Amino acid sequence: MRRRVMSMLVGVILTAGPLLAGSPASAQQADVPAEFGTDWHDPITATPPVEKPRTKACDVTLAAAQFRDFTPYKGSYTPPKGCGDRWSKVVLRLEGAVKGRQFDRLGYLHIGGVEILRTSTPEPSPDGIAWNVAKDVTRYSDTLRTEQPVEMLIGNVVNDTYTGVIDVKATLTFYAADRSTPAAHAPDRVLTRAADNTVTTPRNSERIVAEVYATGSGGGCEEYWYLTVPTAAPYSCKADPGPYREVQITVDGQLAGIAAPFPTVWTGGWSNPFLWYVIPGPRAFDIKPIEYDLTPFAGLLNDGRPHRVEVSVVGVPQGQSGWSTPVNILAWQDAGRSHVTGALTDHRVGELSNSSLYTPGSGEERHRLDTDGGHSLSVSGYVNTSHGRVATTVSRTLATTSVHQWTDGENTDALTATWTDRESVRVDGRTTRTHRTYTMDGTTTLGADDRLRTVIALGDRDATSTGGAWTVRDDTYTGDATYTSSAPREERHAVGVTGERYRVHGPGRCYDRELRTEQGTLTIDRTRC
Repeated sequence: MRRRVMSMLVGVILTAGPLLAGSPASAQQADVPAEFGTDWHDPITATPPVEKPRTKACDVTLAAAQFRDFTPYKGSYTPPKGCGDRWSKVVLRLEGAVKGRQFDRLGYLHIGGVEILRTSTPEPSPDGIAWNVAKDVTRYSDTLRTEQPVEMLIGNVVNDTYTGVIDVKATLTFYAADRSTPAAHAPDRVLTRAADNTVTTPRNSERIVAEVYATGSGGGCEEYWYLTVPTAAPYSCKADPGPYREVQITVDGQLAGIAAPFPTVWTGGWSNPFLWYVIPGPRAFDIKPIEYDLTPFAGLLNDGRPHRVEVSVVGVPQGQSGWSTPVNILAWQDAGRSHVTGALTDHRVGELSNSSLYTPGSGEERHRLDTDGGHSLSVSGYVNTSHGRVATTVSRTLATTSVHQWTDGENTDALTATWTDRESVRVDGRTTRTHRTYTMDGTTTLGADDRLRTVIALGDRDATSTGGAWTVRDDTYTGDATYTSSAPREERHAVGVTGERYRVHGPGRCYDRELRTEQGTLTIDRTRC
C-alpha cells in the first residue's frame, strides 16, 4: 500500500518569499542522541541574512495571531512615522512557534490585496519549536505608503490528534533614506488584478513586470507533480501525459511568458518528515515568485484600458485543482511623460515538447517513466519614453528531463530529474542573462521490517550575468532518514542526517555557509567566506 505523506490540505492558498530561520551557532561539539527524541534543534537554513542599512529604523506590527483553522487574520496597516515615505529598505520578519503534533501548513500575507509573503511551516516537536522568516519587501513600497487592510492565513486543523496551534507575529522594519543611503529604486506602482483577471497599468509605464507565486500544493497529487504518471501506468498519482509542468502568463490571450516551476518539497515531503525537522528543503520557507518581464507589451497595456492577464499551468489535467498562482504587477513610470506609447514588434513561440515513455515492470522489477519536455518563447517590443525609444527583447527556453522508477506497491520509489530555465532580457543592447537549474535525486524504500528510508538530494542553482560578469548562487540539500512507518510517533526509532550548503560567488561577493544535523541535533554550522 502506498505510504506517501500527503500533508497539505486541499484548497489552502499561500504566499511567501525569502526566509531565514534560526541563527548561526557553534555546533562542532554537539552531543548527538542515538535517535530522534521529543525535541530537536529549531528550524534553520543556510540562506544569507537580509542586509540591513545603518540608518534610522521604524517598526510596524502587521499581524499577531494564532491559527487553529481556516479563519484568516484581518487587521489594518498604518505607515510608520519618523522614517519618511521613501525608504532605503523595508524588511518583513515573521516569527512563529508551534508544539505538539501538526502537519506542515501553507500561509500567505496580504497588504492591500498585494501578496508580500508566501510561506510554509515546519512540523513541530512535542516539546515545541520556534522559527523566523526574513524577507526584503522594498519592492512593495508603493503599497506601504498608505493605510491598507491586512489579511493573513496559515490554514490549520487542530483536534485530538493534531494539536499544534501555530502562533505567529509579522512585523515590518523601515530603514530611512539619507545622504549616504539613498532611497531604493522600487517600482512606482504595485497593482493587483480585478476579479475578472484584468489590470489597468499607468499610461506612462516604461517597464512592467509580473510576479507569480506559483505553487503546486493542497494535499493532492499536484503537491508531488514531478512524480505523476500517465493514467495507463500503475501508480497512485496520475496525470496525462505525465509530470511536465510549465507556468504560462498571457496578455489578452497572447502568450507573454513561460517558466519552469520550482519543485518545492514541503516539510512533510517524500514520506519522511524526519528529513526536514531542522533543515527544510530549498525555498520551503522562501517561496520566490516567478518573474515575467512584460515590457514588450507596454505599448499595448498603456492605452488606459483594462487588459486580461491570466496564468495557467501546462500539464495539469483539465478540471483538476492543486495550483495557486496569485499575481502582482509592478510598474515603473516615466516621470517625463503622461503617456508612453510603443508596440510589440516580434513574437515567436517555439513548439511545446512533452513526451513520457512508460516501460512496464513486474514484482521487484521496476516500472519506469522517462519524460522529456521543453518550450521556448521570444518577445520584442519598444516604448517611446522621454529619454528616447527603448527596445526590449525577452527570450526564455525551458527543458525538463526525468526518470521515475517504482516497484509494484510502490515500496521502492525513485526519481532523478533536472529542470532548466534560461532567460535573457536585452534592453537597448545591454543583455542580462539568467540560467536556472533545479535538480532532484531521491529514493524512498519501505523494507520488510516496515522501516521506511528516504535518501534525497535537492539543488537550486542560478547564474546571472549583466555585461559579462557572472554571479553564481548554489543551494544544495542532502538528507538520509529512516523510521518505522507503522509505529506510533514515540516508537518510530527514527534516525537521520541532513545537510545544506548555500554559496554565492561573483564580483565582490562571497557567501558560503554549511549546516549539518544528526538526529535533530545541529552538528556543523560553518562559514567559509
